Amino acid sequence: MNFKTAKPMLGKSFKAGFILMISLSLFSCVSTKKYNELSSRCKSENEQLTAKADQLTTSVNELTAENQRIKKENAKMKADTTELAGRLRVMTADYQEMDRANEMLKAQNSGNKEETERVLSELKAAQDNLMTREDKLKILQAELDSKGKNLLELQSALHKKDSITQALRKAVTDALLGFEGKGLSVHMKDGKVYVSMEEKLLFASGKWEVGTDGASALKNLARVLEKNPDINVMIEGHTDNVPYNGSGQVKDNWDLSVMRATSIVKILLDDSKIDPKRLTTAGRSEYLPVDPANTAAARAKNRRTEIILSPKLDELLQIIGNN
Repeated sequence: MNFKTAKPMLGKSFKAGFILMISLSLFSCVSTKKYNELSSRCKSENEQLTAKADQLTTSVNELTAENQRIKKENAKMKADTTELAGRLRVMTADYQEMDRANEMLKAQNSGNKEETERVLSELKAAQDNLMTREDKLKILQAELDSKGKNLLELQSALHKKDSITQALRKAVTDALLGFEGKGLSVHMKDGKVYVSMEEKLLFASGKWEVGTDGASALKNLARVLEKNPDINVMIEGHTDNVPYNGSGQVKDNWDLSVMRATSIVKILLDDSKIDPKRLTTAGRSEYLPVDPANTAAARAKNRRTEIILSPKLDELLQIIGNN
């Protein structure tokens, strides 16, 4: 990573003053009422998008449970088929034995028509019963074959999804390799890739403007997302449990977490080919800590931004719908 040579203190002061003047002029253009309306609408949309994400997560969990259930049912059907095949062999042997007995009875009772007809009736009933059982066995085998095919399709789709997620994790890890030890980690959970970036990599305390190192990391991530158009992206801002008493457009931890998530989205989209429809932002405030301990170290962990990458579930949902 290349770093620019630090400028003289006078230049920094002038730049900071200029940025402050621009920020004040922008903020003055937005009334408190309009900001509150926009913030409320943003929170509502975030809640809806979060609900949709939760629905997809529930679908994946249900899919995994259905996969396990089908495996168990498949094993049971195989056992039932083996048992029915054994019964069929026994019944076939019984039929042959009855046929031989019938021939013997015909020879022994050639003059006893009533007895012969009774035996023939029993034999026909046994034959009908055997045919009925054979038909049921064929139906069971057809159902087993159909469920086995569906199971193979489901397993193939799950394997494909896992392969995509593994490849995505490697691509993201390779792209962000230079930021190890700087407050960035990449891991997988529930079939998704999580890119967790601590506050120290992205923001100054209580601020939502992304610093130079953080912006560089996000640009590297944006290049990976450009090459993977079938990946949905959720950006979640998190704070610690220390109250934020601000003024203006950012008044509390909810506002701060939303503003930080929004800042990251803008950097990912800046000068990139990423479809904005793939990106969703959410402010989580202090309510999803990774470490619930009330210590300085725990609070530092909780002040983070998580970028959650999810492969699209269209193929899996289609398989579930067809069943």
